[in-house]
Amino acid sequence: MTFHLRAATDQDCSFARVLTRQSMDRYYEHYGFIWSNDGFDTAWAGRESWMICRDDKVIGFISLSYDDDALFIRELHLIEASRGQGAGSWVLEQMVLKARAQGLGFLRLTVFKINPARNLYLKHGLSIVQEENCFLCMERVCGEDSSDD
Repeated sequence: MTFHLRAATDQDCSFARVLTRQSMDRYYEHYGFIWSNDGFDTAWAGRESWMICRDDKVIGFISLSYDDDALFIRELHLIEASRGQGAGSWVLEQMVLKARAQGLGFLRLTVFKINPARNLYLKHGLSIVQEENCFLCMERVCGEDSSDD
């Protein structure tokens, strides 16, 4: 079983939108948020997105943005049947490598407080640096001289 990333195309947007909505519906409902297809599509157009693949099958996607200091994971979703099989861990480590390769000091993300994925992020060295209402803001130091490997 081999994981790899491939650059997302406009044709991948529909898959990513449906997967994100399926993954996030319970959190949106819990916190009273309203889903917007248009909002997703606007965000998709402005981000760097990659399809997560196992062998020749797409099993999820990741969307990224950047600032001068950090690589931000904006979305990271896997199809339910592929969760718990190492893909999420693999992707997180790939993002640490990507941040380092681009000379960025941090990997950052925001997760709903009640999302169990926070445990995966903690396991992979992301720390909670701030709480904002229903969200946890997390980061991992990724600089070349970081010794958290």
